[in-house]
Parts: sequence; C-alpha cells; structure tokens
Amino acid sequence: MKLCVYATVALLAWLFGAWAVLAFAVLGVAGYWRARRAGLTKSKCYLRDTRLVLAYLGLIALAAAAALVLPHLPR
Repeated sequence: MKLCVYATVALLAWLFGAWAVLAFAVLGVAGYWRARRAGLTKSKCYLRDTRLVLAYLGLIALAAAAALVLPHLPR
C-alpha cells in the first residue's frame, strides 16, 4: 500500500509541480499541527519528534512557494 501512495504522490508532483508539493506540505503541516495540539509528541515518521516534522514540512512549503514566486519576480 505504501508504494502505491508514494507512486501517486510522485505522479501528482510530476504533473502539477510545485503546486502539488506546496499542497501536500500544507496538508501535512495542518495535520501535524492539529495532532500536536491534541497531545501527539512522537511520530512514525523517520524524524520522530513532531516539532521536527513540522519544521521539515514548513521548509518544504517555503521552498515550493519560492519555486512558484521567484520566476515571476523582475530581475
């Protein structure tokens, strides 16, 4: 099942680029933020600590947002 999910996420990221990456990162931040507020401190994610997971997803969201905005700025 995990490989199917990974393949689907990769396909969406390939099709929609930075928009898909930004959307998944924001969804992840929102989910972990809600879970952290409910008392979750450990994650099944490799990073384990939910604060680290939130920071990681936040950095991904910032990178995706920068990838969407920077090409449109005047040089």
